[in-house]
Amino acid sequence: MDRENGTRLGFRNVVALGFVSLFTDASSEMVFGVLPLFIVKELRGGAMVLGIIDGMAELANYFLRVFSGFISDVIGKRKLLIFTGYFISNMAKPFFSLTRNWLDVLAVRLIDRLGKGVRTAPRDALISESIHSGKMGMAFGIHRTLDQIGAILGPALAFLLLPFVGYRGVFAVSLIPGLLALIVLLIMVKEPRGKAISAISVFKQIRYAVTGDYLRAIIPIAIFSLGVYSFSFILVKGSNLGVSDAFIPLLYALINVTHTLVGVPAGILSDRIGKGKVLLMGYFAFMLTSLFSTMAYGNPLYAAVIALIYGVYVGVAETIQRALVAEYAPPSIRGAAYSFYYLVIGLCLLVSNIVFGILWDVYGPGIAFTYSSVTALIAMVATTMLLGKRKAA
Repeated sequence: MDRENGTRLGFRNVVALGFVSLFTDASSEMVFGVLPLFIVKELRGGAMVLGIIDGMAELANYFLRVFSGFISDVIGKRKLLIFTGYFISNMAKPFFSLTRNWLDVLAVRLIDRLGKGVRTAPRDALISESIHSGKMGMAFGIHRTLDQIGAILGPALAFLLLPFVGYRGVFAVSLIPGLLALIVLLIMVKEPRGKAISAISVFKQIRYAVTGDYLRAIIPIAIFSLGVYSFSFILVKGSNLGVSDAFIPLLYALINVTHTLVGVPAGILSDRIGKGKVLLMGYFAFMLTSLFSTMAYGNPLYAAVIALIYGVYVGVAETIQRALVAEYAPPSIRGAAYSFYYLVIGLCLLVSNIVFGILWDVYGPGIAFTYSSVTALIAMVATTMLLGKRKAA
């Protein structure tokens, strides 16, 4: 397929990549559904340690996306990098079972996230190249929904396995769905006949792209990301509210259920009324999560409410932000455009998770969640201003 005017691969590629993500997320989330408590309780790490691990892992993840998207544009191929990234991640996670301290966990987490960084920008570019622009929101919504079905299955598997095999056994079993993901990727995902472009051409087009609407779209996302905390803190908050360790994986599954349910509707709605407007809804859901978390004490049911609202935020924001990149960036440099987007997000998430963890340890979770509420409000104002400029133009 010529990326500029050829025939499209259609939703077949989107669905195939969705199933790759489904199996990978089943592997990942059965690990991550118990990893925060493993770090805090078995390895005796605090909220700041959790923030450092999550922040550095996400930075590694997003930093690698810069190079992978750029390289995929230059060589005109996506699938090789996508497979490499999935292979690294799915082979790394079982090694959590051998960790003895939080530095060991950090090392494995970094390798896993490096794999995610290698695959994500080329994968998103391949999705965008397979679908006509008018269906972009739906395409990313479908992919996100399949991804999140795996994210529901993973914590459910962890819940079933944990009483019998413990934390380390769960980590080891994660290899099985990871291998299934690699098989589906090799057999089902098709590589479009791409056209390589020179590195100099990519750089020139990136410079052009980041001076216009694309940059104005990235700024509010960056502001918002400076206050975003990972799901790990939601699970620790649930534990503080009285949710037993055995049921923490189900709390994580609840996040992913709402995430899954809103992905496709959010994408379809964004195609109809505009992606910026739907993104505002996601940011508002995050602000509600943070505000409610500052007031919730002593009742495990509050943890379920927090998880549900947080899941709505993730389902909307992660779907729409990715679709916005495709809408605002020139088609010939989609890989590089996703790379720049992910670099900005990664740097912001490193700062936000560390700041959030420090605020939690020093001043308590109430102050930490208040900080995130304020940054979300500022981002909503900035997003509204962006919409106003686009409308005026």
